[in-house]
Amino acid sequence: MAQVANLAKIPELRKRILFTLGMLAVFRVGIFVHTPWIQAEAVAKFLQSGTVFEIFKLFSGGALEQFSVFALGIMPYISASIIFQLLTVAVPAVERLSKEGEAGRRKITQYTRYATVALSLIQGFGISYGLRSQGFATPGIPAMTFYFCTVLTLAAGTSFLMWLGEMITERGIGNGISLIIFAGIISSIPGGFQNAWESKEQYGSLFGFLFLLAALAVVIGFIIYMERAQRRLPVQYAKRVVGRQLVGIQAAHLPLKVNSAGVIPPIFASSVILFPATIAQFSPDNPFLNSLANLMTSGWVYVALYGGLIIFFCYFYTAVAFNPVDVAENLKKQGGYIPGIRPGKSTADYIDQVLSRITLGGALYITAVCLIPTFIGDRFGIPRTLTQVFGGTSLLIMVGVGMDTLAQIEAHMLSRHYEGFLGAKGGGRFRGRR
Repeated sequence: MAQVANLAKIPELRKRILFTLGMLAVFRVGIFVHTPWIQAEAVAKFLQSGTVFEIFKLFSGGALEQFSVFALGIMPYISASIIFQLLTVAVPAVERLSKEGEAGRRKITQYTRYATVALSLIQGFGISYGLRSQGFATPGIPAMTFYFCTVLTLAAGTSFLMWLGEMITERGIGNGISLIIFAGIISSIPGGFQNAWESKEQYGSLFGFLFLLAALAVVIGFIIYMERAQRRLPVQYAKRVVGRQLVGIQAAHLPLKVNSAGVIPPIFASSVILFPATIAQFSPDNPFLNSLANLMTSGWVYVALYGGLIIFFCYFYTAVAFNPVDVAENLKKQGGYIPGIRPGKSTADYIDQVLSRITLGGALYITAVCLIPTFIGDRFGIPRTLTQVFGGTSLLIMVGVGMDTLAQIEAHMLSRHYEGFLGAKGGGRFRGRR
């Protein structure tokens, strides 16, 4: 408790935490501001079945079920960010822009904002068209008026959330976009525990409820362990002049995370698998789409396809986010080398080989975390709504964002000569995922 009390002794940190909590409160209030001319009850009933909107529901924190002004959530911004990360690898002009320092990063951020607004308009029109075709719009409203107002409202809500996240990152504590997603997921946890208690008779009464809590604790502990796991490559720096002194050989290490892709792979895999179910939802009379949707969302086909897609996206996103050639060149420029490995191309090949091996472990870890809730739910008859609330994707995001935020708070406290949350003895500093 003494470490927590130290938060109030640092004025800057106290202001940042209060600002972050205030902005998150604004986000939670905005969830209950309804989009006009939408029958929210009918939309909530429609979204109870498994579709690609499960991903939006996970990140929106109830805004999609309410169909509020934040119904699209922050997903358009995430999609735009991923698109520009891919363009950084595929388009030389964007790659050069990313290497221009702070000015280049600001330019890419500006383009990401424009892309977010464009994606919000496109997704908003698609959702509004689908809602009207399903009869969820208020009768008597002209089509063009309904489309215009709905698309404009949803795009404005996403733009406001994007601004909210940037303000939290700049003036608050932690990554703003991640904290908005974190707040949306956390808001469903109390209701999830309540549903688990009320439906405990379906999966073993009190013993089943206690087993669910124990399994949840084990999975969270496993996620924390794996998110902090890394392979450290030894690096040595030759003698160099620092100021007026000649510094001898220095030993360091290059940390390679086991899970370099983060939570992106399960999100992409879920979107791909649930897409046929979403199309079938809007085409109930098509027997081929309905049979395909049932095949891809249940049984061993779902497990094999979901696991394979997670492993594929782990390798794909790691290759996009981590460039061994750039790392090897930076080491060479700084006079660093890996013992026994020639600088340059040999170092890049060695880093790529090690990264490929540990990425397999990270991919299997993410696959296990995402599939364990499904296996437990099928084995003990746990309702699907509970496995969604306490699913692998939700736990990965909550644990990861929590670790990053605590690491930033820890850094603020240690910079002011206060003990961190884990104490000063034994080097108990809390390190985030990055």
